[in-house]
Amino acid sequence: MSYKLRYALFFIIDSCIVLSAIFMSYWLLHPFINGYSDKVILFSAVTLLVSHHIAAYFFHLYDRMWSVASVRELLTISYAVTISVATASCIQFIIKNDIYFRVMAVTWMLHIIMIGGSRFLLRVLNDKESFRDTSNLKRVLIVGAGQGGLMLARNLKHAPNPDRIPVVFVDDDVNKQQLKVMDVIVAGTTKAIPALVAKYGIDEIIIAIPSLGRIGIKSIYEDCAETKLPVKVMPSIEDVMTGKVAVNEMKEVQIEDLLGRDEVKLDMVAISNKLTNKVILVTGAGGSIGSEICRQVMSFQPKQLILLGHGENSIYTIHMDLQQRSLGSIDLVPIIADVQDRDRIFEVVKQYQPDVIYHAAAHKHVPLMEYNPHEAVKNNIFGTKNVAEAAHEFGVGNFVMISTDKAVNPPNVMGATKRVAEMVVQNLAKESDTNFAAVRFGNVLGSRGSVIPLFKKQIVAGGPVTVTHPDMTRYFMTIPEASKLVLQAGTLGGDGEIFVLDMGEPVKIVDLACNLIHLSGFSEDEIKIEFSGLRPGEKMFEELLNKEEIQEEHIFPGIHIGQAVALPSYELNSLLETIAVSIDVSSKKKLIDIANNKITKEYQI
Repeated sequence: MSYKLRYALFFIIDSCIVLSAIFMSYWLLHPFINGYSDKVILFSAVTLLVSHHIAAYFFHLYDRMWSVASVRELLTISYAVTISVATASCIQFIIKNDIYFRVMAVTWMLHIIMIGGSRFLLRVLNDKESFRDTSNLKRVLIVGAGQGGLMLARNLKHAPNPDRIPVVFVDDDVNKQQLKVMDVIVAGTTKAIPALVAKYGIDEIIIAIPSLGRIGIKSIYEDCAETKLPVKVMPSIEDVMTGKVAVNEMKEVQIEDLLGRDEVKLDMVAISNKLTNKVILVTGAGGSIGSEICRQVMSFQPKQLILLGHGENSIYTIHMDLQQRSLGSIDLVPIIADVQDRDRIFEVVKQYQPDVIYHAAAHKHVPLMEYNPHEAVKNNIFGTKNVAEAAHEFGVGNFVMISTDKAVNPPNVMGATKRVAEMVVQNLAKESDTNFAAVRFGNVLGSRGSVIPLFKKQIVAGGPVTVTHPDMTRYFMTIPEASKLVLQAGTLGGDGEIFVLDMGEPVKIVDLACNLIHLSGFSEDEIKIEFSGLRPGEKMFEELLNKEEIQEEHIFPGIHIGQAVALPSYELNSLLETIAVSIDVSSKKKLIDIANNKITKEYQI
């Protein structure tokens, strides 16, 4: 219907209502008196008609979309009616020096009922959900009967091509119990989810509490897990309001949502001061951690971003990805180089004069490094030494090394080499104008060395999912978290500190496997879990800081600082010479002995 036609239709409908309502009121109060013979009523009717159309114009009663009207629109009708009735009452007083109060009161009420009813009829006719066959739609249980739940229920009910229908709410607010939201009952708390799923024949659960953090999601998911139904999360209201996503674009609960702690918030101003319009170099830029660091750095608009890595395909991939993101606004420089090549690293740092270096290049796979200890030493120790000394030599402002929790009391080659690399950085910090720091990660979900990709492949293949030991625990963080921690550390340290994320409680690997099986829509009966035993170099439990390193206070919300014990320079140099000799003579046994005994026992680190 065109705008003019709709406007004319509402004009005619309201005219009929206004002219008839006052005579109906008069008749209701004086059924045996002819109202048409009362000149006051006739003048009042004309006044009502004129004043109503004037008020309707100012309150836009004829150009609103009444098919989606709400309480606010009903209030505008009451404002317009009140003004027109008050105007007519004034005319009565002028004509007769009196006001028919009862007649005008009933007239006001009839106007509200009849005009509001005409609009409400359009609202009902537009409510297709009332006449829709919902038998083939997914029946949804919504967690959260607040603003997010209301928005989601309304969207699901009024979607033009719906695939879901809200059936029941749950909410832990006792004041909402047994109330209805969008005609959907709040039937219990989150603890009642399994029983309500069975009672109402639910097909899907949606968590509609956009402000809920990981701790809350994990708690609710535990209540949902035994139902074995898909569990999804509504996007944030901010993303919905800004148009990034639609209300009904739910995301799956991810394994990182079940870590049981919220992400660390960054000091954006401090990081921006370090990165904006600066030259940044990232080693290992093609790796899972290095590439995410590059993406995070990009958001701060550096002058130049140097992508250094040994694998040409991975550097090509991240270079193409970042080019599409920046659209040419940032100078991206792909560099193929090996951190073990000292001359090449010095050449790159001298040429580009970076303000900040993030050193992510390393060999990280524990069992592989047990089989290839020489490569771990060359890459992790001497590669780090090359990049760090180049930073010192050419006056780089900040150097941040990515380390690992496996550097604490290391029982394996990988952890031992990373601990020695930390000591290299710590010793340089004592004599250099460059600000040196290290960041220790736990296990990074989704990285190339993570168990998650392996578990997912095993689940797709029908199982079994292999876990090394039922009691093995690890600290976990996401790739974006790890990268953000690196950026924040670059603003906090400078004297060889070691930064560690407050990662909450360690997670059992077997629990992680169970959660991933459930998120994939299976049970442990369908996808079996088998225990394969510890692999070479693996620890049962990981530590982030040892007793000598721990400092209880947070230097930044969610970030601990540890002052790890460093060797005197002459002892460190002697150790490096010993390790270098062991490489030359290719004695794997001797190298492992140095890693496991020389470092951990003789030097007690």
